[in-house]
This record gives sequence, structure tokens and C-alpha cells, in this order.
Amino acid sequence: MKTSCISERYMNEDLMETGVNMKCKRKYIGIFYIVLAAFFFALMGMFVRLAGDLPAVQKSFFRNLVSLVFSGAILAREKVWFSGKRENIKYLLIRAVAGTIGILCNFYAVDHMVLSDASMLNKMSPFFAIIFSYFILKEKVNVPQILIVAGAFLGSLLIIKPTPAIFDSPAALAGLMGGLGAGVAYTYVRVLGQKGEKGSFVVFVFSSFSCVVTLPYLLLNFHPMSKVQLLYLLLAGVSAAGGQYSITAAYFHAPAKEISVYDYSQILFSAFLGVVVFGQFPDVYSWIGYIFICSMAVIMFIYNKRMENTV
Repeated sequence: MKTSCISERYMNEDLMETGVNMKCKRKYIGIFYIVLAAFFFALMGMFVRLAGDLPAVQKSFFRNLVSLVFSGAILAREKVWFSGKRENIKYLLIRAVAGTIGILCNFYAVDHMVLSDASMLNKMSPFFAIIFSYFILKEKVNVPQILIVAGAFLGSLLIIKPTPAIFDSPAALAGLMGGLGAGVAYTYVRVLGQKGEKGSFVVFVFSSFSCVVTLPYLLLNFHPMSKVQLLYLLLAGVSAAGGQYSITAAYFHAPAKEISVYDYSQILFSAFLGVVVFGQFPDVYSWIGYIFICSMAVIMFIYNKRMENTV
């Protein structure tokens, strides 16, 4: 009997160790995917900017059209579709609406701001995800987390540089709204992953919705494009497809509090591309804003890790 109890104890310890190792492995996979997504989205922003003076809606349509083709092909190859869970329909719709709003606002900001500034405002999404996780996922948000989120918002003001005339030039506010929309969208990506939807199907629904919503405007207000502009938009779509699949895989593998800090690597990619391709050099206040928000992200990451270790 005693030998049996000892064996059972060691089996339980092995199972616990295996579970911990699996969790760590999933977290590292999530980190890899979120950095990969950051690189793809930085490329997308560069190609969107290179496409020139075209309406944000038109750029959004071609960006999502490529993602739609990619995701449809993957669904057909893997022979997967909707899980059949009726409750997931509303989550898919919310994710699609929030993601579409986020893209349109982000594209507008990319066209009217320094590339790294627009990217930084869009990267407020992890902090918005923390806020929405309280309401949507019922995750506990305590005072330190609220203060860190507030600190990040103050950092964003250094980039927005609000003045009485800010509403006359809404690019910065649009960029912030893009981050908010992305935060909602990524929160529901996590919800759908927990409820058994496949990543390819989530991307397919989002891309389909965005194309359908923007198509009427495109038909009524289509701006002729050169072959070079079309090429840049298609490349933006390819980059966006890579980003969408990577970010979906990242949040499927690990929760936002464990990996979201690595999403800020897009700032470095975007700043590098902005300097090399466009000759854009952010001003001192923007750099202070970058440092401030990234510091808040790191503090949030360290705080969450300490909270996990005390459990």
C-alpha cells in the first residue's frame, strides 16, 4: 500500500511537471507568433503608406481581400468550418466589427501620421484588451493594473499632442481608436479560441465581413490605381494575412497578460522602416511617449509574472 501511494505521488508530480512544461511551451510559441505578427503588421503599414493617396476604405478592402482568399484556401485544404456552436456567432460578429473599425482607423492614421506614431497608437491595443477582459472574460483587474493602464494612456498623449485644434486634424485620435478596436478584437479572438473555433475560420469571417462592409463604398468612390499602387496593396494584403494568422495563433496559445508585451516589437520594426524607407524621424516627445508606453508594458508583464508566482 505504501509503495502504491509513493508511486501515485510521483505520477502526480510527473503529470504536474508535464503540465507546467506544456504551458511554458505554449507561451514560447505564443511569443514567437506575436513577434512574427508584429513584423508582418509593420510591413503592412509600410506598404499601405507606399500605396499613396488612396481612401483608407479602398486600402482596407484590398488588404482584407487577400486575407479572405488565403483563409478560404486554407479552410478548403484543411476541410474545417464553423464549429456549430450557435453562441459563437455573436462573438465572431463582434470580433469582425471591432477589427474592421480598428483597421479603418489605423489605415487613416498611417496615411496622415509618422509611421511609427501610428503604429504606437495602434499598439495601445494590449492595454485596451486588459480593460475589456474585465468585462468580457470576467478577469480580475486590480488597482495596480488600472494605474499601469492609466500610465500608458498618459504616454499616448505625448504622441497625440492634444491641442484645442485636435478635432480639426483627427489622425491621432483615429489611431487611438484603431488601438481600441484591435483591443476588443483580440479579446474576442481569445474568447473564440477558448470556445473551440479554428483560427482560419475566425480570420475568414473577419476578412469576409470587412470586404462586404467596404465594397459599397469602393464601388461608389473607386479611385483609379496604377499597377505599382495595386502591387503595394496586394503586398499589404499578403503582409496582413501573415499578421492575422500569427496574431490569432499567438492568442490561441497563450493569454494576453503573458505575451502582449512582445507585441510592442512592432514599434521597433515600424520605426526602422519609417527611417529607412520614408526618412521619417519621430520628434523628442514621440520618443518619450514610446519609452513611457513600453515601460508600462514591461511593468505590466513583470507584475503579472509576480502575481502568478504568488499563487
